[in-house]
Amino acid sequence: MAKLTLTIACRGYDRVRALIDGSVTVDGCDTVVLPWKAEEIFLRAYGGAQFDVTELSMSSHLVTTAMGIARYVAIPVFVSRMFRHSAIYVRADRDIAQPADLRGKTIGVPEYQMTAALWVRGMLSDEYGVRSEEMRWRTGGVEIPGRAEKFGLVIKPPFDVKPIPQDRTLNALLTSGELDAVVAARAPSCFADKASGVRRLFPNYREAEETYFAKTGLFPIMHVIGIRRDLADAYPWLPGAVYRAFRRARAACVAAMEDDNALEAMLPWLLHELAETKRIMGPDYWPYGIEPNRTAIRAMIRYAHEQGLTDRELSIKELFVLGADQDPKL
Repeated sequence: MAKLTLTIACRGYDRVRALIDGSVTVDGCDTVVLPWKAEEIFLRAYGGAQFDVTELSMSSHLVTTAMGIARYVAIPVFVSRMFRHSAIYVRADRDIAQPADLRGKTIGVPEYQMTAALWVRGMLSDEYGVRSEEMRWRTGGVEIPGRAEKFGLVIKPPFDVKPIPQDRTLNALLTSGELDAVVAARAPSCFADKASGVRRLFPNYREAEETYFAKTGLFPIMHVIGIRRDLADAYPWLPGAVYRAFRRARAACVAAMEDDNALEAMLPWLLHELAETKRIMGPDYWPYGIEPNRTAIRAMIRYAHEQGLTDRELSIKELFVLGADQDPKL
């Protein structure tokens, strides 16, 4: 029987490298792997479902599923995760010393729906009691003007969400003082200029993030792997096969990192950092599958509803192919 040909779009992370170089394959499939940047992948995936299997923004997956326009269904493979205490940049002249000081402030964000912002707002609400509706949100490009919310998304009151002028950037507005703060996955360029008076809300963000993890057990999910719904429906075996392949690729990555003969990455103390991460977060600190991620998934579902992104709390079965991670061969 002829194999199914799949296009897989995913950034060239170390945990997917074995899929890119062909040392790991998807059972029953011939694959073409496109290791592009996430922004380009998202543009093509959401613009026209151009890939069979693709990296997706987890927040965008929540939003499109709730809107009934999702062309993809997810499998519980989380290729991007990142703590986001480091993503909050504030002006030093606004007396913002702690999260509570953000109440009543005007905060820039590239897109209100973006996953990094979803987690920042969720963390501020759960851990510090600062709710999304207590701040003003202004959306637009950080360095390049003209960025807009995807999917025609309109956030309704009590949330104050408005775009900045089409010819302005969040970096310029933060520099000029027209914004009090910016939440962004990448640091605005003014942050590198010490004279700008822009600093992180959590200067020692590593310590804050370790404390957050110890309390909540949450390692924020950023991106998930999606399969085109029509393919998942036509080939019921496919979600499990793709899940197993990504799991094997992750295992190859772990084995390479743990090789003490030669360092996998250009980090002199890679092995020490790996051991320290396992001490703090446990041996399976980057888990795939529904069960070990249920708390984080449920948190994101709740955050999306609390922040006005979805009109209800979605169920996990609406977002994921259940059972894709339950193959006895795993």
